[in-house]
Amino acid sequence: MGLALLAGGHARANDDVLARMADPAVQVLQTLDYANTRYSRLDQITPANVGQLHVAWTFSTGVLRGHEGSPLVVDGVMYVHTPFPNIVYALDLDHDGRILWRYEPQQTRDVAGIMCCDLVNRGLAYADGMVFLAQADTTIVALDAKTGAVRWKVANGDPKHGESNTATVMPVKDKLIVGIAGAEFGARGHITAYALKDGARLWRAYSTGPDADMRVDPDKTTELGRPVGPDSSLKSWEGEQWTLGGGAPWGWFSYDPRLNLIYYGTANPGTWNPTQRPGDNRWASAIFARDADTGVARWVYQMTPHDEWDYDGVNEMILTDQTVDSRPRPLLTHFDRNGFAYTLDRATGELLVAAPFAEGVNWARGIDMDKASPTYGRPLRDPRYGTEAEGEDVTYSGICPAAIGAKNQQPAAYSPDTGLFYVPGTQLCMDYEPFHVDYAAGQPYVGATLTMYPPPDAEGRTGRFIAWDNLKGRVVWQVPERFSVWSGALATAGGLVFYGTLEGYLKAVDAATGRELYRFKTPSGIVGNVMTYQHRGRQYVAVLSGVGGWAGIGLAAGLTDPNAGSGAKDAYAALSSYTALGGQLTVFALPE
Repeated sequence: MGLALLAGGHARANDDVLARMADPAVQVLQTLDYANTRYSRLDQITPANVGQLHVAWTFSTGVLRGHEGSPLVVDGVMYVHTPFPNIVYALDLDHDGRILWRYEPQQTRDVAGIMCCDLVNRGLAYADGMVFLAQADTTIVALDAKTGAVRWKVANGDPKHGESNTATVMPVKDKLIVGIAGAEFGARGHITAYALKDGARLWRAYSTGPDADMRVDPDKTTELGRPVGPDSSLKSWEGEQWTLGGGAPWGWFSYDPRLNLIYYGTANPGTWNPTQRPGDNRWASAIFARDADTGVARWVYQMTPHDEWDYDGVNEMILTDQTVDSRPRPLLTHFDRNGFAYTLDRATGELLVAAPFAEGVNWARGIDMDKASPTYGRPLRDPRYGTEAEGEDVTYSGICPAAIGAKNQQPAAYSPDTGLFYVPGTQLCMDYEPFHVDYAAGQPYVGATLTMYPPPDAEGRTGRFIAWDNLKGRVVWQVPERFSVWSGALATAGGLVFYGTLEGYLKAVDAATGRELYRFKTPSGIVGNVMTYQHRGRQYVAVLSGVGGWAGIGLAAGLTDPNAGSGAKDAYAALSSYTALGGQLTVFALPE
């Protein structure tokens, strides 16, 4: 089982990015590679010596709130980002992190008021001597990697209309791929390509609306092998509801240079009240495969038609080349908020495997895998756990998973050595009460309140970390955790998998068995993604700690209303007994 190739074919990606990806000592993307595997070929740290890890140096970011994402390392310099106000630091690795330059954006504090689930930012990207930052106010900034000077900047959206940004960006060929956030404020989702050299807008594709806006070809764009047909989105909405919060792509991007396709997921439809938006609500809660040059969709697959639970589809798409039925196939594996893991052929969009990776999933009995069925590829819903059967202002109870998902944005990892995926996850169910909400620009457009709680058999635990077989659709091993694992996983050629916990522990487990081999308590809860790099021949492991994100929003923002944080405040009330606010980078190494 091998990784998807990072280069080759007629559509070569940015040569600088590809060359640097080939060097495991550096990191230029949050995902480590275009395939989104979060696998490092560094192997100095192994199960035999990981217990000797110690803190090599630390750095305070000077900012509180949730520290998602990870640093980058290029040419002996580490680039560190913060939550809002999105400060960027360049640190000299030859001198224990001495600050070379800093960039401090000037953003109005009003932006914080339209950010859904904490003031997070999922990190920077590097290409062609520039560091790229997507600010909370949607401004995309290209910084000179050596000096921090602004090369160019462009506004990607309008905060006055509820548009914001929490995601990273991805350089592809001569373009920078950028998403948007704001579905909870009625923002209509779109993905945009800007020119790397000067920020000129090259194309934009919306998630909902007319075919031309979505860059969908009704005859050539397919879902599960069939053309989507004309007006595929418009026919699935009532009236103009498609204009209000259709599928903001605020998550991760991946890219296959051989197929020249970009992959990503779209968020929930607006509002959270399903009664206000009859129909399938295409193409929210879906996976898109788009041509990198034109933005035209090759295929699309909607995982949760007419989403009644806020099951955004933005989680990462992991690309692998694996053998299926005795022949090699290019695959895409996705762990969705809705509790199901999907394996598709990434060239055609054919659905190969769909199985629950979380325990207790009950909103659907499964996914229809019968290709002859009129509901092929659709969830087989259990009407007992829908949220509109009796209309608005009714509480629907015992729905699993909760809106926060069986897995949220924190990225999984894949190891070609074991052929397994390593998935940080959550065990929460919910009670859900939809209500009518009217749209007003820049104001919350949610339309539901919810309460989240552990399943009855979870013994109060809300987290788990699992190893997953994407071809058999089964859990190979699992590690229970007290709280949701909100940290991205990292797999290494040393036979290890690293992740962080909401209490603040950095953990290392054996990639084959899940046996814990190392833990270290950092100053604050970890919602960042573990990374590794090599400097002057020595391997390091680094992670940002600073509790926050949706899971930690109650503690991070000091919430007191039991319904605040979309149900997270009370679901994670015990977290304050285990950690406190912070903002620190901790770097680990073996003894010299």
